[in-house]
Amino acid sequence: MQVIDADAHVIENESTWDYMLESEKAFKPKVVGATNGKDTFDYWMIDGRVIPRNNVGRDLPVASREMSDLAARIKHMDELGIDFQVIYPTFFITPVSRRPDIDLAVSRSYNRWMADIVKKQPDRFRWVLVPPLQSLEHLSEELKFGKENGACGVYMRGLECERSLSDPYFYSLYEQASALDLPICVHSANGAFTTYDFFADDPGFSKFKLAVIGAFHSFVFHAIPQRFPKLKIGIIEVSAQWIPYAVHDLSRRFARRGRTFPKNVLKENRIYVTCQTDDDLDHVLGYAGEDNLVIGTDYGHADNAAEIEALRKLRTDGKISGQVVEKILQDNPSAFYGI
Repeated sequence: MQVIDADAHVIENESTWDYMLESEKAFKPKVVGATNGKDTFDYWMIDGRVIPRNNVGRDLPVASREMSDLAARIKHMDELGIDFQVIYPTFFITPVSRRPDIDLAVSRSYNRWMADIVKKQPDRFRWVLVPPLQSLEHLSEELKFGKENGACGVYMRGLECERSLSDPYFYSLYEQASALDLPICVHSANGAFTTYDFFADDPGFSKFKLAVIGAFHSFVFHAIPQRFPKLKIGIIEVSAQWIPYAVHDLSRRFARRGRTFPKNVLKENRIYVTCQTDDDLDHVLGYAGEDNLVIGTDYGHADNAAEIEALRKLRTDGKISGQVVEKILQDNPSAFYGI
């Protein structure tokens, strides 16, 4: 069995932005220290905004979490019983800039930085590309680059550009991603300045997790999977405990409108969800089915979704059958990411 960590991270550093064009150098994010006398972490400064660099697993070696020493990271993966990791960003968990030129500069540089890292060990890593969404002018270029350079998905946050993910603005993205067989990976994050700033003091539940669960609901309710019949969608790093509630709510709304609700809403809509070991998996599986759950460690991070031993624990805690465990660890993420 090939054990796949479906949600791992890289911690960006200043070399991430070395791939910017000469004309974009002024947009380069800079690391600045805290000035309030309280914070023990520093910040990225970009376009007049600061992005906290606080979601960092500081118990991991810097070279491992920043992927500057792949041998060290792979050694740790081997110790954890992980054969393969799918890498998500950290910098882009929050909204970055409303300016299309800055959005393009940072996403394009990140994508080329990650491509150069992963191509050194393609048998152990794949990555999820960051699309420039403030303007779609260069979207095709980035999707094609990612597909040709080891990307296995397209990163989105629960809200993007002050829009719901079911907004027609994103139809071009979904059409092109479908054609390239790149799934849409909606990660616990928020790309809308309005709601992000409104929930400034929220620890992450409302501004990140609920935004992503809302995206799931919106995708299904607005029949986005039917509009794009080859599109796969991932709901990443918000656990799976919410699935029964969301499915129940959707079924009632479908019934009130005379719409037929699918027997297995995840499978029939090609939606995959990352679970956690402390989810009530027996209950969740009754709503999600066996073929659409995956699991990740959140490697590199230190938030409440981080569980470095998650994949090993799923194998050994005996909560669900070995057959279902194998699906969650191998078959399902392989089908979702095309690994």
